[in-house]
Amino acid sequence: MRRLIPLFSLVLLAFAAVAQAQPPAQPKQKQGRPPLGIEKLADDLFVIIGNGGNVGVLVTDEGVVLVDDKFEQDYEGIVAQVKLVTDKPVKYVITTHHHSDHSGGNTRFIEVAEIISHKNARANIVAGKQPNAGSMKPARITFTDETSVFLGGKEVRARYFGRGHTNGDVIVYFPAQRVIHTGDLMAGATPLIDYGGGGSLVEWVKTIDAAMAALDFDRVIPGHGTVTDRAGLQTYRDNVVKLRDGVAALIRQGKSQEEVRAFLAGLFPSAYNNPNSLQNQWSLPGFMTELK
Repeated sequence: MRRLIPLFSLVLLAFAAVAQAQPPAQPKQKQGRPPLGIEKLADDLFVIIGNGGNVGVLVTDEGVVLVDDKFEQDYEGIVAQVKLVTDKPVKYVITTHHHSDHSGGNTRFIEVAEIISHKNARANIVAGKQPNAGSMKPARITFTDETSVFLGGKEVRARYFGRGHTNGDVIVYFPAQRVIHTGDLMAGATPLIDYGGGGSLVEWVKTIDAAMAALDFDRVIPGHGTVTDRAGLQTYRDNVVKLRDGVAALIRQGKSQEEVRAFLAGLFPSAYNNPNSLQNQWSLPGFMTELK
């Protein structure tokens, strides 16, 4: 028996080593919802992807700062993903704008954390500017031009550069990590302009230009889609300028809205081929008015 004890101990140690080497198990997802996942950008900065807008996650010794919180029903999934990288609680949520796929989680997070948004984003939630968004909770703390959160010796800045996707879009800057979160100022193949929420295609370009001139960053977390870099945002911006100029030229030529839609579908088929897409419902009619 004495000879077996060291061998048994070695077996236990081997199993323990294997267990420690395994990454933490992903939490189970509820059926019917796209699964959430978390990606590492830096030792203390992560992004939660899937179902709704991308969520920035800054981890500090004193707690977590989130950027956006998806839909209300994603609250438990977000908390589970955060627990994969830290045992610290969420202390602040900075929302990039009022849409329910970015601010819907406020309904749950406001019970445990402080929500911060631009004053226009709060006003849009209070006024119910997004159709069929359901019940949403506005931020208790707002700002006009710029604000910062300092937690655990780390800083997160939120700045308003002007209208674009809505009239309350902010860009969130992680200066130590040289990363920005654009919200839906950058999302998908081409931006959605919510004219009912105060958005503007013309002002969008000015807003992006101002942000790129003011912020020193290398990587970009878009509102939806894959994390990219400064060059990727520049390319995105340049494509939007081509869209704006092309649509404006067609409108000056007297082309109909359907003819403009066909032009846009050639550039961005995933956004404009579907007649029920938000681009066709929100952006296109607004283009016809704004770009006359």
